[in-house]
Amino acid sequence: MESVKLFLKDHSGYIVFDIFLVLFILLLYWLDGFRNVDTAIYSIIISLILTITFLCIRYIMQQSYYKKILQLPKSMEDALQKNAKTPEHIATEKYIHELYKIYQLEAQSLYAQQNRHLQFMNQWVHQMKTPISVLELLLQEDGELDKVSVQEEVDRLKHGLETVLMNARLDTFEEDMKIEKVALRPLVSAIVNENKRLFITNHVYPSIDIAEDCIVPTDPKWMKFIIGQFITNAVKYTFEDGKKLYLSAVVKDKQVILTIKDEGIGIPPSDLKRVTKAFFTGENGRKTSESTGMGLYLAKEVCDKLGHQLEIESEVGQGTSIRVTFQHS
Repeated sequence: MESVKLFLKDHSGYIVFDIFLVLFILLLYWLDGFRNVDTAIYSIIISLILTITFLCIRYIMQQSYYKKILQLPKSMEDALQKNAKTPEHIATEKYIHELYKIYQLEAQSLYAQQNRHLQFMNQWVHQMKTPISVLELLLQEDGELDKVSVQEEVDRLKHGLETVLMNARLDTFEEDMKIEKVALRPLVSAIVNENKRLFITNHVYPSIDIAEDCIVPTDPKWMKFIIGQFITNAVKYTFEDGKKLYLSAVVKDKQVILTIKDEGIGIPPSDLKRVTKAFFTGENGRKTSESTGMGLYLAKEVCDKLGHQLEIESEVGQGTSIRVTFQHS
């Protein structure tokens, strides 16, 4: 019954128009001098029969569709059933199916983002327990507080917090991005100075070979973060004392290529293609408890969003080279 009411409401305009059309034709005949009432009644009856027949046939064709849309679906599969027979309703069903595909893709993307955030937060919270535990032990020791050790643990906490914040902002990257013309040498020098304790502690020495007039179009905040990730990784996986970290830039074919080359343990060939995947720690990551597998992933994502090309080359025992290619300003 509900489907009949919906059908009549849907076709009420057509019914009114049909009645108006019949009356208009009869009026024309009347004005033209035609006065046969029986013929007029006959015409009205024939018109009603034809209209009712047409509506009945149309209702039969659309009955299943009306019943479908009047029942609230219990699952998406119910809404995706194909019951339409008219071109209009077939097109509507096609539209709904395409809309559902878009919804599925967006839902899967959202689920992947939530899962990534949750997994990263679980790993990060677990790893932050280590510096907190070390700080507690230092505070419990008798005698003068070892400020150097405290500062090292604080730096680890700050680095972890920065990574979490950048990971959270990655989903709204476009709102947070600001491309500027940036002098590359001062930017790299500032990042090296911020990590000087890391260099001193690990006995690794930075070497900067970047021209003062080297300008690149980039977002300085995000670029500072990813270069910091490269430096941290390079120093962290350089286990021998006295090694160097080379930071250089060259202009080639209207492009600026920033290279960060270390003399660390290198990345195994089997891991090289996967180091930019989320949460991938690989063989080297298992050698240190601090690896989250998110540093290079975030760096790759940021470079892609900024339009910079990221390349990684490595040889076990010889070190790793990371190149970031900018369009020359």
